[in-house]
Amino acid sequence: MTVPETTAAVDGATGPEALRPHAEDAFADELKALAAADDRPRPARWRLSPWAVATYLQGGTLPDGTVITPKYVGPRRLIEVAVTTLATDRALLLLGVPGTAKTWVSEHLAAAVSGDSTLLVQGTAGTPEEAVRYGWNYARLLAQGPSREALVPSPLMRAMSEGMTARVEELTRIPADVQDSLITILSEKTLPIPELGQEVQAVRGFNVIATANDRDRGVNELSSALRRRFNTVVLPLPATPDAEVDIVSRRVDQIGRSLDLPAAPEGLSEIRRVVTVFRELRDGVTTDGRTKLKSPSGTLSTAEAISVVTNGLALAAHFGDGILRPADVAAGILGAVVRDPAADRVVWQEYLETVVRERDGWKDFYRACREASV
Repeated sequence: MTVPETTAAVDGATGPEALRPHAEDAFADELKALAAADDRPRPARWRLSPWAVATYLQGGTLPDGTVITPKYVGPRRLIEVAVTTLATDRALLLLGVPGTAKTWVSEHLAAAVSGDSTLLVQGTAGTPEEAVRYGWNYARLLAQGPSREALVPSPLMRAMSEGMTARVEELTRIPADVQDSLITILSEKTLPIPELGQEVQAVRGFNVIATANDRDRGVNELSSALRRRFNTVVLPLPATPDAEVDIVSRRVDQIGRSLDLPAAPEGLSEIRRVVTVFRELRDGVTTDGRTKLKSPSGTLSTAEAISVVTNGLALAAHFGDGILRPADVAAGILGAVVRDPAADRVVWQEYLETVVRERDGWKDFYRACREASV
C-alpha cells in the first residue's frame, strides 16, 4: 500500500509540520536577528547576551528594523532578575499561581540562552530519581556490566556535560526524596556515579530553571536546603485588564495560525469580555468595585482564558461565520468556571443574574450563557 505523501514520519513531525514547535524553532528568525545584532558580552556558552535574552522575552525593535515580538508581557525587572540569575551559579525558580506563564517563560529562557529548550524533566508524583540523575540500558548492563556506554543520561546530566540550561517543570509535584537528588547538582555542580566510581562535573554555561505552582503547598514542599539553592522569581497575574487582553490576543493569534484558523480581528470585544469575566470572578469584585462576588473553586487563569477564546474561534470558524460571537465563548466560560458542579454553579448563576444581565451591551452574552447552562 502506498503511504500518502502527507503522512508524517513515524518519529514525529518537525519544523513547520509540528503542531507546537519548540520556541527555538518557532522564533528562529528572531533569535538569529538578535544574535547578529548582539555585540554585548555573553556568558560562557550562551547564544545571546543577557540584554538580548531579556529583549527576546520582552520584545523590541533592533537597529536594522527587525521587530522582536514580546513573549512575556509583564514587569521587565522580573525578566532581568531571572536572566541575571542564570548568568550566575544560582538556579532559577519561577513561582506563581497556575496560568502565569511559568512554563512559557522557562521554555523561552532556555531557547534564548542555550538554543535548546528540550532538556526537560516533567515533575509528577511518579517522577523517578533516574529522571533527575541517570538510568541504565539494562540490555547493555547485563551484557557488559556497569559502564558509561550502558548509562542513560538524564536531561540534567546532559545539560551538565554540555553547558546547557535544563528545565524542571512542577518541581513541587516531584517526591521529596527525588527533589533532594538535586541538592548536590545545584550546590557542588557535580553528579556522582557511584556504580562507576566516577562523577560528571558541570561545565560552564550549565544552569537549571525550575517552575512551581504556589497553590501546591503541602503537596511536596521544597526542603529549606533545596530552596536555598534557588533564586526565586514570582510571576504575577497580569496587573491590568488591558495587559491581560494583550496577552490573550497574542497567544490566540499564534495558536490560531498553527491550527490554520482564520484571524478574528472582530473578536477583540469578546476577548475583552472573557478577560473581564475571569478577572471579576477571580478578584471577587466587579470592575467598578461596586459589587462583591463569590469566587469559584477554579483558578480562572490567563492560560484558561486563552483556551476559551481559542476554542471559541474554532467554533466560529467551523460552525459559524468566522466572527467570534458570545455564543462561541459561552460554553467554554461555563466549563472553566463550573469545576465543582454544586458550589461553582451557584456562583456562576449569581454572577449571571446580578452582574451580566444588568450590564449594558451584554444581553447577547447573557442569553448565550443561559442557553449553555441549561
